[in-house]
Amino acid sequence: MSANPSDDNPLQPPPWLNAPPVDPYPYEESHDLRVGPKLHPTLDGLLPYIGVWRGRGRGGYPTIEDFDFAQEIRISHDGRPFLFYESRAWILDEQSQPVRPAGREVGWWRPVLDGERATDELEVLMMTPTGVMELYLGRRTGTQVELVTDAVVRTSTAKEVTAGHRLFGIVEGALLYAQEMAAVGQGLHPHLSARLIRVGG
Repeated sequence: MSANPSDDNPLQPPPWLNAPPVDPYPYEESHDLRVGPKLHPTLDGLLPYIGVWRGRGRGGYPTIEDFDFAQEIRISHDGRPFLFYESRAWILDEQSQPVRPAGREVGWWRPVLDGERATDELEVLMMTPTGVMELYLGRRTGTQVELVTDAVVRTSTAKEVTAGHRLFGIVEGALLYAQEMAAVGQGLHPHLSARLIRVGG
């Protein structure tokens, strides 16, 4: 038996329970290459995407009416070999006034490495608060990125989404994209497209 009775108690408090408070997260993340951590060299091919982008687009699908939306995308890094992607959109009326919040999405873009060198292949995770997670495999060609779903996982209450295809490009300094989706019994159809201009970074 241990000389210290607490050593024999498997339910004793863990050592961190009464530890002092932790300082704020000490590592910086940035969408502006002029400040913050140094960009990981494997991300050089994706450098044009880093920043804050804002603009408008058009959405639709065979099962819904077309709609106009505005969107803001932030793509940032923290010095490690991946990018953080965050998007939020809102519906616009015919006078371009906001109507209500629309889709939100977060994800990570990661180049596939060959040793320590980045290839043109990408692995991308995209997740929504409506219960859908998409794993994309893709390829970068210059400033164009094309992604195709390898797997789609959804919660039991999420809309049935089975596949996706996305095309991104930097064109004359703007971020353009087109997104196709297979959902609710439909095959791949155009769903979203937009043109966003750089407003930060």
